Formats: sequence, structure tokens, C-alpha cells
Amino acid sequence: MSKERLDKVLGNFGLGSRSDVKKEIYQGNVKVNGIVVKDPGFKITLNDVVVFYEETLIRKEFYYFMMNKAPDCITATEDPREKTVMDYLSERHRNMNLFPVGRLDKETEGLLLFTTDGTLAHYYTSPKHFVEKEYYAEISELVTKDDIMNFETGIVLDDGYKTLPARLAIPDDTKPHIVTVWLKEGKYRQIRRMFQSLSKEVMYLKRVKMGNLKLDPSIPLGSYRELTNEEESLLKQKIPIIQ
Repeated sequence: MSKERLDKVLGNFGLGSRSDVKKEIYQGNVKVNGIVVKDPGFKITLNDVVVFYEETLIRKEFYYFMMNKAPDCITATEDPREKTVMDYLSERHRNMNLFPVGRLDKETEGLLLFTTDGTLAHYYTSPKHFVEKEYYAEISELVTKDDIMNFETGIVLDDGYKTLPARLAIPDDTKPHIVTVWLKEGKYRQIRRMFQSLSKEVMYLKRVKMGNLKLDPSIPLGSYRELTNEEESLLKQKIPIIQ
């Protein structure tokens, strides 16, 4: 089992800069397996129990969080002009090297995954894996059977690109302007542009599922939480490299 320096482990938990956590260690505020350790270079494994002040740190190889993205920020780790999804993370979580997986455009709400796992992030964003995403959408005009067929055959966007086949459904026939969309690719503002090609406008858009992972409907807009063990397992299903 691999070992890591104690100061690096504390830094990866977002507990401060390397110099900050070294001070905490020197001052005797960290215990490993019940014993105060004052050496920042002390090597530990995932099996060691680390206590910072009174908090037992739940250590994992990688961390996974889901956010219900708000419609007032862009999906980026930093931007000089725009508010980003990182602004919704606590200072501690921002310091954990979490990053968003894929993108939602500024106006779109819903499921956004954050992780420290680069392999999983690559799987979910790589075009060759065709991970399906599910969206709830409200459209400016009534959606028709022709629209559904157009989605199934692929739609030519404003730049001439023809989309891969996608699924479009009307869950309630009495509300034909409310639809569910399933995509296996993620071009820039793709769903909005697909409907624009059909002379319709997306009035509201929310991602509710990525692969097997569903958005927890109890998470308020702009809030987030760590995945449960069950959700983490769902997230990793059908990813051979991670099994």
C-alpha cells in the first residue's frame, strides 16, 4: 500500500497550504493512530487514522461530489470576469483540488459532478465512451412527433455539424412543451442549438442524470454534497479501467 507524507495528506483535505499544515503538525494538533505526530514528513497509508484537532479525517483515494448547479455561473475552475461553479464550494473544498466533470452552460441548472479522479473524469467526458446524460427541458412551443424523429436521425446545427442520434420524449401528452432529452455527446449548448434548428427555443434546461448517477432532488440550487457509497458505485459502473 502506498504511503504519503502527512503534510501532503492534510493539504489534500483542504486544511491549508503546505506551510499552514506544517505549522499545525509542529504544534501537535495532529494525531496518527492516537499518537501526536510532529513530523510533517511522517509517512502514512489509507489504513492509518488521522485526527486533526478533534476531527477524524475520512480519507479516500479519490473524492466525488454532486452539485445542483445554479443558473448564474459558468462551469470553469476560474474566470477573471464570470462567477464560476467553484465559487459555490467551501474554501476547504476549493483547496482539495476538486474540479468539475464536463460542462453545463451558464443558464443550465442541475447535476454537475466534482472529483479528484482524473481517470473517471476522462471517461465521462471522452466522446468515444458515449456516456448518456438526461435533461428536463421546457420549450417555447409545442414539441411534435416530427421533432422526436429529427432528434433520432440527428440534427444539423448552425455550424453545419450533424449531431449523433439523440432521444426526445414527451412524458405528459397534456404538456407537449415539457420534454426529456437524452444525449450521448456534449457539443457547446447542444440541446439549445438543436431546438433552434427546429425554430424553437429552450426556455429552461436542467440536467438530471449522468450515466447511472441521478441528481438528488433534495439538494437546493447552488448546493452540493459528497456522494454516498452507493452513488459512487453507480458512478463507476461499466468503467472497466476503474473496476
